[in-house]
Formats: sequence, C-alpha cells, structure tokens
Amino acid sequence: QVQLAESGGGLVQAGGSLRLSCAASGRTFTSYVRGWFRQAPGKEREFVAAVSWNGGSTYYADSVKGRFTISRDNAKNTVYLQMNSLKPEDTAVYYCGRNPRNRISPDLNEYDYWGQGTQVTVSS
Repeated sequence: QVQLAESGGGLVQAGGSLRLSCAASGRTFTSYVRGWFRQAPGKEREFVAAVSWNGGSTYYADSVKGRFTISRDNAKNTVYLQMNSLKPEDTAVYYCGRNPRNRISPDLNEYDYWGQGTQVTVSS
C-alpha cells in the first residue's frame, strides 16, 4: 500500500511563490505517474500538472503553464510543485495522486492514493 502526504501550502500574496511537496510512504518500490489537482471552494477538483515515473515527461493545465513546475526525486519518494507568480485564482486545496495506469492524464478518476491535501491561499 502507498500513502501520500502533501505539505508546503500556506498564505502568500499575489506574485509570490510556494513549493509543494508530495511525499510517498509504504510500498514505493515502483514509481508511477503522479499528478497534482486542486479544488477551490464551490468548485470541482481540477487537474494542475502531472509527471511521468522518471520525471522525463510533464503536462500542465493551461491555467498554470509557464508559472508552475512539477518535478520528482524518486530517491526521496517525493514529487514537487513549484508555484511562481501566484494569483488569487490559484487559491485552493492542492492534492497529490498516483495514476495506477502509469500514464499522464488530466482525468482525476484515473488517480488513486490521494493525500490529505494542503491549503494554498493567495491574497490580492
């Protein structure tokens, strides 16, 4: 079994930066595609970014492209989301999930082993 835990969220003013971490524990002998999703109050959970098993391929939602960078360090069993030029509309709870099909996909239904989420709040 695999457990995921997000951290690094907080309160930041518009234009600022944060780096989120998604640490995996448990049965992590094999690496899989992992993705970041976010959910704002009153809105559906939406895709943010995904990274391949070895970090060689990435995919971003149009809303964050050019501002966010997803990466991973398999030696540390951790995936990161570097968020720059933050906007108030980035405010949400950010979740990390694993794709058991091991493919990059924006479909949240393909992901499992969600973490508890970390709150990101961007003030205007």
